[in-house]
Amino acid sequence: MRLMHTMLRVANLERSIAFYTKVMQMQLLRLQEYPEGEFTLAFLGYGDEASNTVLELTYNWASGNYDLGNAYGHIAIEVEDVYQACEQIRAAGGQVTREAGPMKAGTSILAFCEDPDGYAIQLLGKRGLQ
Repeated sequence: MRLMHTMLRVANLERSIAFYTKVMQMQLLRLQEYPEGEFTLAFLGYGDEASNTVLELTYNWASGNYDLGNAYGHIAIEVEDVYQACEQIRAAGGQVTREAGPMKAGTSILAFCEDPDGYAIQLLGKRGLQ
């Protein structure tokens, strides 16, 4: 077994693809429209789907904005340097919502940014599993 992907519903597919490719530096792996179901799927990631967990963006043609609810936490992305990643995200037009620094009650360096639909993304520095 393996974790294949995480799915997020998005209000504007083009805007979300631009964010994840330009700001978060993912690659658009495939895009597939389903006219009978009136939705489009976009798969993005840092490597191919066969050997990496990827992100699925679902755009329902008739839907507007979504209520994120209070159960969603965040997507975590490992980066070489959290401080530098925050600078790059800001320079690319992204919004950093928690500046880089040590986590509360711990030593891991982390930061948070937000995608165009309000989904939280945690940036974590490289480290061994604890």
